[in-house]
Order: sequence, then structure tokens, then C-alpha cells
Amino acid sequence: MNSQDTLLVINAGSSSIKFYLYGISAERELSPILGGQLEGIGTQHSRLRVRDAQGQTMTERQIAPRHAADVRDAQEVVGTWLSGHLSGSPLAVGHRVVHGGPDLHAPVLVDDAIIEKLQSYTSLAPLHQPNNLAPMQVIRERLPHLPQVACFDTAFHRTHSAVADRYAVPEAMYQEGVRRYGFHGLSYEYVAQRVKRALPDLQGGKVVAAHIGSGVSACAMLDGKSVDSTMGFTALEGLPMGTRPGRLDPGIVLWLMERGMSHDEIQHFLYHDCGLKGLSGIGNDMRELEASDAPAARLALDYFAWRVAEGIVGLGCAMNGIDAIVFTAGIGENSAGMRARIARHWEWLGIRIDDARNAAHGPRISTEDSKIGVYVVRTNEELIIAQHTLDLVSAR
Repeated sequence: MNSQDTLLVINAGSSSIKFYLYGISAERELSPILGGQLEGIGTQHSRLRVRDAQGQTMTERQIAPRHAADVRDAQEVVGTWLSGHLSGSPLAVGHRVVHGGPDLHAPVLVDDAIIEKLQSYTSLAPLHQPNNLAPMQVIRERLPHLPQVACFDTAFHRTHSAVADRYAVPEAMYQEGVRRYGFHGLSYEYVAQRVKRALPDLQGGKVVAAHIGSGVSACAMLDGKSVDSTMGFTALEGLPMGTRPGRLDPGIVLWLMERGMSHDEIQHFLYHDCGLKGLSGIGNDMRELEASDAPAARLALDYFAWRVAEGIVGLGCAMNGIDAIVFTAGIGENSAGMRARIARHWEWLGIRIDDARNAAHGPRISTEDSKIGVYVVRTNEELIIAQHTLDLVSAR
């Protein structure tokens, strides 16, 4: 393959780097070539796995901890593996970036000024932003002429009205960027595209999509556009998550400060010690909690289901109704048990789940007579990033 044929997509987190290579046809259609992940960054268990488009293993091996101490080191490992298996550089590299701030509403070509601007938003997404940017910086240092594109999780939500975009704070704070940005936008953009293609009866309809993974949010989509989201200024707000609390009385933060906790201690607590992990005292792995007989695990699951169910149907207020609910992301796609737990809180709305359909993971998991259809859609954020990257580089 040559450099005109492929696009590389990188999705970097705090403990892993996922990467995907796509081929580009003469008609500008994208097709997967390979996908991989370097997981366990910063631990004794770093491992590189790469599979081709058919799911066959291309490589799977341990990585010495000194070679994957942080995301920058891990990107060096990934880059070395790719350079040894590709005959040329990709046409461009697309990156997932969680926060685009108040100014960046669409994918952009990366330069030093863009990196500096994105670094300024780190306090808005401390768990994600530095790790999203690290591979971008490594590639820019090593291959400065290789085009890179930043794609933002916040961009999909820039269609919100002024009412949906605001908090009840003074105008000066809004102008400084204190607003409800929303997140998981790349996932919701894919779901919107998928619903349009696979469920044409819902085109133009009122759909609530729920991205339920380690991070959790829901989005109200009217005619495929975001009109409201449960997440806001940061990725802490809204629904309970694996290690984040979701909705929280701000007075609790003041109480923690009065007890002497520092900014960094409070930040770590809110991002790492709450949510399912905090409630259960066991951990944040849904599979482990569902398999546990511990009362605290049941409490965590019941709390999670109740608050997620409440948040999803509450978004109907933004559209004056709901035609369909779509589950996506790791838990939303794979946990039939949690989907059933959540849906039990909707029986008063005439929503009925078909147990066999739910066990088979959809695509439709509700009964035919359910007042609102409930579906499962497997998300593909990386394909959306590849599409945006190809569009931007082609236009350039």
C-alpha cells in the first residue's frame, strides 16, 4: 500500500491507545485494514494487540514497562510497529479529542497553535485531554509534514439552543466559556448516521441515544441533530459512571474543601473514586458487579439503573416526546442485564422489553407493541474520525 491509500485513526486514553488503519478507495470509500490497542500503559501488564479486518491476530505481545511508562512512550511503540508493517506513511492521522472548548466547533488541521489552544482546555477534561494530545505531539515531532486532524467530542452538540447551552450563571461567565458543552459527540454522530440508514422510519424523529460505557451520557437528537445532553461543562456532569459520580450537589465540593481537601485531591476523588466504584466498594467493572452477590454491588447496580433511566427519559422534555431510545457503547451494547434493569423504570411509559431480543443484543430489543421502540446500535467513533479526516484533507 502507498501513502495515498490509507488513513490512521488514534484514540488515546489514560491507560490505552487504540489505533485503526483504513483503506481509501477511488470513490473515497473507507474500509478497515487493521485495528490495534496498546493497553496497560503505566503498569507491569502493558500489551500490544493488533488484528486485521477479518479479526485474525497480526501481533500480540507484552511490552516492557519502561517502553510504555506513559502515553507518549506508548505512541512511540505503536508508531514503530506501524512503520515496520506499512510500506509508506498514511495520507493523514485523525485523532479523538474530548474537548474543543468554546471556539472549535468542527474538525481542524493540527498545528502548534491548535495544540496550544487544546492544552488550555485541560482543566475542562483532565482525565482525557492530555492523553488525547500526547500522540498528536509525538507524531508532530517525528513527522512534522504529516497532516493531522483533531476531531472533537464536543462538536456534535454545538447545535444546542441558547437555553440548552446555558447554566443559570451570569452572562460574563458564559462569555468566558462556562457552558454546557456535552461529550461523546463522535459516538452520537455515528449513531445518528446509523439510525438514518438502518431505521428509516425514525428519520426526522425524536431519538434519545445513551452512550453507556466507562463514561456515561445520553443525548436528545431531533432529526439527527443534538438538542440536549446530560453532560455539560466537564465530563463529570449528568449520569453516574464507572468512577465518576454524575449529578452531584455542588455543596458537596464545598464540604470537601472545608474538610481541607485540595483542588487536586478533589479532582482525583471525583474522577477516580466515585460512581459504581465508590458505591460498590468493589470496582467499576459492570461484569464483576453483575456477578457479585454483595449487597453493595446490588446497590450500585440499582442506583445506576435508576439514575440512567431517569436521565434518558428526562431528555424527552427537550423534544416534547420520544420516538425511540438507542443504547450504545460497551455496557449499552453488551449488558442485557443492565438494559433490562434500566427499562424496568419505563414500564409506566408503556415501554416493554422482549427478553429474547434483548439477550440477542438487538438491534430492536423492545416488543412490537412497546409504546417507544428500544434499540441497540454498535458505535464506531473511529469511522467518524476517519470520515472527517478524509473530508478535511481532501478539501485541503
